[in-house]
Amino acid sequence: MTQSNGTLRVELNDATHTMIPQTGFGTFQIPPEDTQRAVEEALEIGYRHIDTAAAYYNEKEVGDALRATSMAGKVFVTTKLRNCDQGRDAARYALEESLRKLGLDRVDMYLIHWPFPAIGRYAETWRSLLELRDEGLIGVPGVSNFLPEHLEVIAADSGEAPAVDQIEVHPRFSQPETLAYCTEHGIAVEAYSPLGHGADTDAEPVLAAAKAHGVTPAQVVLRWHTQQGRIVIPKSKHPERMRQNLAATGFDLTDAELMAIDALHTPTGRVGGDPRTNVCSQSWADQHARGNI
Repeated sequence: MTQSNGTLRVELNDATHTMIPQTGFGTFQIPPEDTQRAVEEALEIGYRHIDTAAAYYNEKEVGDALRATSMAGKVFVTTKLRNCDQGRDAARYALEESLRKLGLDRVDMYLIHWPFPAIGRYAETWRSLLELRDEGLIGVPGVSNFLPEHLEVIAADSGEAPAVDQIEVHPRFSQPETLAYCTEHGIAVEAYSPLGHGADTDAEPVLAAAKAHGVTPAQVVLRWHTQQGRIVIPKSKHPERMRQNLAATGFDLTDAELMAIDALHTPTGRVGGDPRTNVCSQSWADQHARGNI
């Protein structure tokens, strides 16, 4: 882990040892009409890693913000492949559409958003991402919501494991088995919903650590992530919270505090979907019906 321009970066286990800013700005459920403003504010505050997805339906607005701030090509940009676009040819077309909306020639990281085992095409799709990487259209191919069983399949099929797995991780649902698998195989974990939709910030060990260090409970949870080596992508539309989230590396939790937060995990603490059973297509109609956009 290194620090550049005040931003901690994590070295990935990919062919080029990519350095990714450890704290990114998430855009899930930020409406398109608010996205450009929010991303511009995040960039002004100092974020150098922006996370979006085709299924968020705000890639164009992220691109508009990059162009308006002259930051296109200067920050780390991640986007993701929708479930309904899995497959070799479909993935290529979907990436081209994402690049067009973002206004970029390449994307720094491109993730398969879910394994979507109902259609069984994630291994084929992973091979397609590797091809697109070799053509220079993707910097780092990766995955999201993949469990060890899915990671095993793509590694055995292609001979290459992903460098990053973006999964739901927060104190009350920390997925210790998946974290252990990723650590063993050199896969960096990127935590989405890192605050458990805010619910985990009221846990007693979190509140106690916040008081001890003179920081906010959200900063404690984010530091719990980053101190254990995870990448995080907190989301906020409020500039002051954006600043607090980005500044949550200015203190260290004690071993006892880390262990107390680790102990909050419960198998029933999930706030998102289950990768084994998720059958949502992520089409516009599907996402709109579920209230995601």
